[in-house]
Amino acid sequence: MLKLERRPQASTAWTYATPLLAVLLTMIAGGLLFAALGKDPFVAIRTIFWDPLFSEFSSFYRPQLLVKGAPLVLIAIGLSFGFRAGIWNIGAEGQYIVGALCGAAVGLAFYPMEARWLILPLMVIAGALGGLLWAMIPGLLKVRFGTNEILVSLMLVYVAENLLAAMALGPLRNPEGMGFPGSRNLSQYESATTWIDRSAGMHWGVVAALIAVIGAYVIMARHILGFQIRLTGQSPRAAAFSGVNPARLVLVCLGTSGALAGLAGMFEVAGPAGQVSIDFNVGYGFTAIIVAFLGRLHPVGILLAGGLMALTYIGGEIAQNQLQLPAAAIQLFQGMLLFFLLAVDVLTHYRVRFQRAEHRPAAKPAAAPEAAE
Repeated sequence: MLKLERRPQASTAWTYATPLLAVLLTMIAGGLLFAALGKDPFVAIRTIFWDPLFSEFSSFYRPQLLVKGAPLVLIAIGLSFGFRAGIWNIGAEGQYIVGALCGAAVGLAFYPMEARWLILPLMVIAGALGGLLWAMIPGLLKVRFGTNEILVSLMLVYVAENLLAAMALGPLRNPEGMGFPGSRNLSQYESATTWIDRSAGMHWGVVAALIAVIGAYVIMARHILGFQIRLTGQSPRAAAFSGVNPARLVLVCLGTSGALAGLAGMFEVAGPAGQVSIDFNVGYGFTAIIVAFLGRLHPVGILLAGGLMALTYIGGEIAQNQLQLPAAAIQLFQGMLLFFLLAVDVLTHYRVRFQRAEHRPAAKPAAAPEAAE
């Protein structure tokens, strides 16, 4: 029989090996899934992981890796602060939406003014502030009333989605759009667009993601805030004795993750997406959770994991078009990454032992009581 035995301390080797093992198991399980759907599993896996980088059309697909990867990395970096401290923000998707709405509202308010030096910075501030304020709702409720930040932040995603629909159909709707939902095209509005080089997939969101990676690395490795985050995640009791203010840490971590998610939404709506629409959100806030854990909550790991997840997005779209794979199968394939990562992550803290079952002799039946005289 198998038995899990707790390690005295977490295994460093397994800490770095589990993401690779999770990717390998995902490929195997995904191949079986594609085979069950009547597709060649080797062709499907090659299409997802190889064709976007090395096929004859890779020059078209490669820039899309930056477009897809930037918001994932930006959101995941923010989430990693809270996750490492044991603060679980599951509502980054809602903060992403609200940040996009706030940034787009500022850009559209100045239309058609062409003062890019003024409008774009104001959009950045509005996007970050919108995401931060939306994240403060579960933060303040947790600090003041002890509510569960997981449930509150998750429920606020549905509120944000309805707010998005209301804005696309109401105040932000294009007055020249003949009644169709959706705002003006911000990516064609010179003062509000975030594109740097559209053909290369480069926009200011990519720059912001790289800055976030560098900033997170410095904070976690060199700043007192990073020490407090790590200590709180490892031992809340020790953190309390060392003078860490738990309420302030909750607000800082949730505020940081909300601001970065809001920035990701702003850069997306003013760049690749181009406009506020009912279906603007595509699940980046939820996928970023997979990216954060696949990258082991480390800034450099998140950068690599974001690239891998972006690869599955682009490869999945190719597989849908060329192999007629259903979109649900691609989403399930992406979800397998988190499932297998959490499963094999047990090996970081536990070792597997093989133990033979002990055969105990059967107990002798109790003697019958003597009859009463």
